[in-house]
Order: sequence, then structure tokens, then C-alpha cells
Amino acid sequence: MATFTKIVLKALRTNLLYILFFIVFLLNFGLYGQEKESKKTDLGYLINNKADSITQRIKYIIGDTISQNQTVRKRETLTDIVNAFAKDYKKLSRKENKMYLYNEAVVEYGDMIINAGRIVMNNSTKEVFAAGIIDSTGTYTQKPTFKQGNNLVEPDSLIFNFDSQKALVFNSRTEQGGFKVKGEISKRQNDSIYYLANAKFTTAEDVDDADYYFFARKIKFVPDSKIVTGFVNMYIADVPTPLGLPFGYFPLTEKQSSGFIIPSYGENINRGFFLQNGGYYFAISDYADLAVQGDYYTNGSYGVRLESNYNARYRFNGNVAFRYEKLLLEERGFPNFSETTIYNLRWSHNQDQKANPSSRFSASVNLGSSDYYQQSVNQNNTGNFLNNTLNSSISYSKTFEGEPGMNLNISATHNQNTNTEVINLTLPTLQFSIGRVFPFEPKTGTKQGAIQNINLQYNVRAENRITTTDSLFFRPEMFENANSGARHTIPISTNFKIFDHFSVSTSANFNEVWTLKTFEQRFDEQIGQVERDTINGFDSYRTYDFSTSVGTTVYGMFDFGDHSNIKAIRHVIRPSVSYNIGPAFDQYYDEYTRTGIAGLEDEVVEYSRFEGTLNGAPGNNFTSSMSFSVTNDFEAKVRKKDSTLTGDDRFEKRSLLSNLSFSTNYNFALDSLNLSPVSVRGTLPVVKDKLAVNFLGSLDMYALNSNNRRINTLNINNGGSLFRLTRGNLSFSYSFSNKDFQKDEGEDDGDGDDEEFDSESYRNGGRPDDLFGTSEMMNRRPNNEESKSDENEFYNYAIPWNLNLSYTMTYSNQARENEISSHSLMFSGDVELSPTWKVGVSSGYDIKNKGFSFTQLRFAKDLKSWQMSFNWTPFGIRKSWFFFIGIKSNILQDVKYDKNRERDRTLN
Repeated sequence: MATFTKIVLKALRTNLLYILFFIVFLLNFGLYGQEKESKKTDLGYLINNKADSITQRIKYIIGDTISQNQTVRKRETLTDIVNAFAKDYKKLSRKENKMYLYNEAVVEYGDMIINAGRIVMNNSTKEVFAAGIIDSTGTYTQKPTFKQGNNLVEPDSLIFNFDSQKALVFNSRTEQGGFKVKGEISKRQNDSIYYLANAKFTTAEDVDDADYYFFARKIKFVPDSKIVTGFVNMYIADVPTPLGLPFGYFPLTEKQSSGFIIPSYGENINRGFFLQNGGYYFAISDYADLAVQGDYYTNGSYGVRLESNYNARYRFNGNVAFRYEKLLLEERGFPNFSETTIYNLRWSHNQDQKANPSSRFSASVNLGSSDYYQQSVNQNNTGNFLNNTLNSSISYSKTFEGEPGMNLNISATHNQNTNTEVINLTLPTLQFSIGRVFPFEPKTGTKQGAIQNINLQYNVRAENRITTTDSLFFRPEMFENANSGARHTIPISTNFKIFDHFSVSTSANFNEVWTLKTFEQRFDEQIGQVERDTINGFDSYRTYDFSTSVGTTVYGMFDFGDHSNIKAIRHVIRPSVSYNIGPAFDQYYDEYTRTGIAGLEDEVVEYSRFEGTLNGAPGNNFTSSMSFSVTNDFEAKVRKKDSTLTGDDRFEKRSLLSNLSFSTNYNFALDSLNLSPVSVRGTLPVVKDKLAVNFLGSLDMYALNSNNRRINTLNINNGGSLFRLTRGNLSFSYSFSNKDFQKDEGEDDGDGDDEEFDSESYRNGGRPDDLFGTSEMMNRRPNNEESKSDENEFYNYAIPWNLNLSYTMTYSNQARENEISSHSLMFSGDVELSPTWKVGVSSGYDIKNKGFSFTQLRFAKDLKSWQMSFNWTPFGIRKSWFFFIGIKSNILQDVKYDKNRERDRTLN
């Protein structure tokens, strides 16, 4: 069953109004149509019976009559020049006062152009009759075309009066705004009233053999005022259906108008019968709108949604949506009754880059109840259901011109863990910086040496950070533990070269930290606990440190000659050594004595009043450490498969191993365990531009004792190997399709390589691809692809398919676990079984726990003008299905039938 929504009082925003509006575009120059010709209007009759006035032979036009004795008001002269042309002949009959044009005839009058196989111009009545001609095979060819401005009509025949500007059009065909329109007879009464009879309109490719169309018997059209229609109903395969309207009245305006949004209806297994997505549309202005929609269920559940789009050309655009749902499970008084309130706020704002080059404002907000995407009835967003974080950011940045350059950024951020329901906010964060200043640079020429390259900057970052939970969000209690502070940083650095090949950089950093509260600590002997007292008021501390680093690049080449398949291998090594030193800032530390219990000695505890503040406490230990790192890249020059190439064109570069890095740190300030584990990471290209394996690991040189704790003994001296692999990770993603196994013919298939992203899922923080499945808005149009035409006669010559893989494995051996802590494979793919059938799957397998992850099966059928889809989650807590069939065209997106079976929430 199909339903119509958004029907009344929503001019130019209502889909059915679009249908009627584009039909009457046909009448822009006074045209009407009819399909079933009576004896009087038969095309052959009109061609073979030439009369002085063909108009007088039409006696019935949509309930109106033209009297045979009707006199036509004649003007002394036409308002424009009439030009007439023909390929075979142009004959002027003085007796009949007519002109006959035959074969590729053309008549031009102002902005009006008539093309036809045969045209008869009656100078007495100022009428022109146009029709096609019958060729030697009996085929009716060179049908007339009537063009005025940008409007084009292709009827079987037409009559046009230059003087009265009236016209009759028979079996007209035109395309307006995506609609194919065919009418039987059209008539224009005067400049302000038009009539249309027996017209059908569709979005199918062939209006004469449409798989569906809408049929309207009578239409009265008053430009810029209103449209009044008679009965309109839908035909499928030329079979009338009971779907339609008995009559309609639609106000017309060039601007968008407010109006009601008709809801959808159905049944929910947990909440009874419902009305969904009903409400009111507010056309606020040409730059903004607002849609207020709601849902109601018979068990008392309800939902409200506010959605608005705004756009100021060349300045900014965006959208904002707020959703609130109060969900009741079962009926009140039943044992399984529960009540849940959820909400979600989403805001996206983009500023045009040309609006203001020196300042920019942007927003990306997605916050609300942690369980919104798990509990929402009206939306099934798979990507967000599997995502356990919500993030938001609002920022304003300003660049101040001049020397030195200055930048200001003010932002507010939000991070929410939907599992723990912990929310972290920064309201706001202020950052200000002054660009590099070179106090010793020369007035002319380039900077050379350590002195001339000395530069300094200034940065300040101030934050007000709040940590709260779902239950306290937007309540006064959430501000009680707000943490505020600021950090000022002045880095001074320089760089220079030594021995022509080594780059040296040196820097010193001065930091000053401000805070608005500190914490005093003391030990309460009576209760045996440490008490913390909050001291409100401004406080600060200052720190500094020094660091230097030296690095170079070494190139190695292994040449195998031009006759080898591998001409050369290049090895690039980038070693780096850095040293950092910082003093102990113990002047910011105090002490308290913890009284011993049960004969234990008293313990002196050292603490800083800045512990627990936004930027933490300064270090009270002397730091002195050296870091080592080396990065390797291996590339090869290999021979191409094309044997016709010569010279260097015979070879191409291939990456063998990229970013293979080893790094570690030695801390001179520690008395033991000075050496940090060696970190290893790299990327191994397997298939060029398609598949690369990423790996990382951690190698520890120290041994473990019987309690699995690190000891100050090298593992090799403890009877083990030089290194212990304590952690490893291996991951890759790979996408391929049938095109990867076809020969490249050097031609573009026209399909493009861009994926059609699920914008609703992506805007809400989910994945842009379908690796975790697709999402649907309940009782809304799913994400359907446009139909693709296949020119191959035998489709099974190459069946289109694609497959996406994502693999990850983690190994843990920190304390002799020696286990695979996580091991999983995610996959999604689609197969086009025929040009109209497409099936897909998104799933994954947990190799460690031996079980399938979230699984979704997708089926889609292209029904020419229609689209049918079925999404099925066969198992798990999201077990459900969703069926949809509807017209593809966005103009008729509400002509649809959908049905879904929601998951059983009592099992959650």
C-alpha cells in the first residue's frame, strides 16, 4: 500500500503539488491535451478535412464549449513578425487566404517556435495548424514541437491563434522538473485561467509505456494564485488503483510556504499502533526553514523532532536537529513496564571560505543521551549503535594581520562515552599565539648559523574543563567540579648544520601555569584518612627545560643493472638522537606525616598543592634522558610489463617497506630500569595502492621475576633472548572488486569510483562506508542508488561485485600472558546478480571468541521507476528487518510502502 504525505497547504514543498505544478507548466503558453480522440478530434480527420477554422470543430473541451458562431476579435496587425520556412514547398493560397508548409516546416513568432512536418497558416483567423506527416512506410513522422522560452512540448498536433494567444494541443508530451507528462487536450481560456483534461504524468522513462503514472481528469490553473483539480488516482501497469484524491486545492507562490506534514501510520510490536513523522513545516524565510514533527504510539510513547536548514549564499550554511523521545515499554501496571527518556542534539555549521578570510566559525555537534541510538524507535542507525563515543566541537578562529602574525581560537568541545556515560566538556578553550620572531635575523639575505636562526614564540591555552555523567548533564551540579586553568609557553629555538650533513636543533621552553584553585592535604589521625581541602583563589608556578636533537639522512643504492627485472633497490635511513634535561621543582611541594598503624613507622608523604588541577603539578624529580630513533624506507625500481617501452620508461618505482622505525629512550635520572622498551612499527605494501599491512610491536630488554615484574637484569643475562616481545599488533584494510581482475581497456565505464555515503550515519559520527551495515530512518526513504544501465547483451559476462575487508590482531605478553588478546575480521560486500538485482552483507567474525559480530543482509531490486529493498539483521540484540518499496524520484518519495519488525527490546 502506498501513502501520500505532505499534501495540503504546503505549496511547492508538497510532493503531489509538484506533480500538478509541473503538469501545468505545460500550459505556460496556453496548451491543453487529450489522449482518446473522438471522431471530431481525430488526427486524420483534422489533416484530411481542411476548414477555415479548425477551432470551431472542437465542441467539448473540459466542460467548456467554443461556439461555432463565436467571433474572434481581430487585430489590425500582429505584435511581432511571423517567419515561415519549409524544406519541400511553401504554398500561398490567395483564395483561401492560407499558407501551406510541408516537410521540416518551421514557424517563428516572437519567442515561440513551431516545428512540424506539415503546417497550415490561416491568415483570416490568425491560426496555425501543425501536424506530422505519414512517410512511405505509413509511419507518422515529424511530429510537431512547440517551444516558447525554455518550455518544450511535443504533441501529435496543435492549433495556435496568434491574435488571441489561445492554443489547443492534442496528445502533448513534455518533460518538466523530472516528470514526463502526456495530455489529451489543453486549453487556455485567457491570460489568467487555464484548463487541462485527461493528463497522465510519471517519472518513468517512456511516458507512452510507463510502468506507473498518475491520471488527472480535470484541472483548473490560475497562475500565481491557485490550482483546483478533480479526481486524481494512480495507475500501475495501466491498471487503476484506489490510491488517489477526490479533489485538491493548492495555493501557488514562487516562495516556499508553510503547511502540514501528513504522518505515516503502522504498528510497533512493543508500543502498539502509531502515527509517525507528522507535523508542520514553517517556511521562515528564503534563508531558513523549520520542520516540527512528532510520533505518537497507543501505549503513550511519543517523540518530537525539530529540524532546520539554513543557507546564506557566499556566507554560511548548516542544519540543526533536536530529537526527544519518551518511550514506554508495555502498558502501565504490567510487570515488564519501563519508561525511558532520550534525546539527541545535532548541529552542523560551515562557513564559506570567501566570506571572511581572516576569521572562521564552524560547528559539528552530536550530543545527547548515551543510549539514544540504542533505544530510538524512529531511527535505526547501525554505525552509531556500534560506535561508543559521541564528539562535538564548536570553534571560532581569528587571524590578525601584521608582523608578527597573531592567531586567536576559541572553542568548546564535547566527548561522551556511551558505555560508561562519562561526559568530558571544555567550556570554553581559548588559545592565542604570536608567530615566530627572529631577533637576530639579517636585514637582507637568508638566515645562517645558530645565532641568526634564534627564534621565539608565545602561546597561551586557557581551559574550563567539566567532567560529568548523563544523569547530571545540563544540571547545575555539573558545574560544581569545573576545573579551570591556563598555561603560558615561550619556546626559544634555533637550528643549524654541522659537518654539512647533520641538522641540529636546540630549544628551551619556559612555562607558567595559572590555576583558580589548589588542594591542601593533611592526615587526620582520628579517622586514619587523608583529607583534601579546596583552596579557592589564584595560584601559579613556573617551569623550564632544555632539549637538543641531531639527525641526518643516509641513502644507499644497490644497482642490479638494466637487464635485471629489478634495476635497483634504494634504502633511505633517517637516524635521530635527542637529549632532554629538566630540573626538579620541589619548591612547589609540601609534606605531611602519615601516622603508622599497628607498630608501623610513620611515613612522610610529599605532595603538591597543584595536584588535581587542570594542568597538574610540576615534576619534583630531576629529568635527564636521551632518545634514539631510526626510520627506514626501502624502494625498488622494477621493470614494467610493457615490453615496447625503452629507456627509463621501462621501469617504475615500487615501495617495498615504508616507515620501518625503531625508537627507545634511556633515562639517566633513574637508578634502575633506565632503558625503555624498543618500539617497532612499519607498513608493508602488498598490493600497490590497494593493500598495505600495518604492524607495530614493543620489545623489552629487561627480564621478569617470579612475580612477573620487571627487574634490573637484562633478559639475555637471565637465560632468555635479547628482547622480549611484550605487545604486537597487525592490521590491514583491503577493498577490491571485479574490476581489479579485468584488463584495463583505457576507457571510463562511467560509474565512477566514489562511494555513496550514508550521510545520516556519517553526520552522527558513524562510519561513512557500509562495513558496519547501513542505517534507516523508520518510515522514511532508504539510501537507494540510481539505476544503472548495462549495455552488455549478456549480463553474466562480468557480474559486478565488491568486497571490503578489515583485519586486526593484537598479541599481549606484558607479564607472560603469551596470548592473542584480540583477533577479528570485518567484511562487507555487494554482488549484482543482474542489472536489477543486488545483494549485500556486512558482518565480522571474532576469531578469538569464535562468534559473529553484528551482521546485516541487504537485498535490493531495481523496478525501473521503483526501488525495492529489504534489510535483515538475523541475530543478536539488533535482530530486526526492514522492507521498502517506493518510487525512486525524490519528487514522489512519499509514494511508498514500508514495513519493519523492530528488535525485541525486552531482551536488551
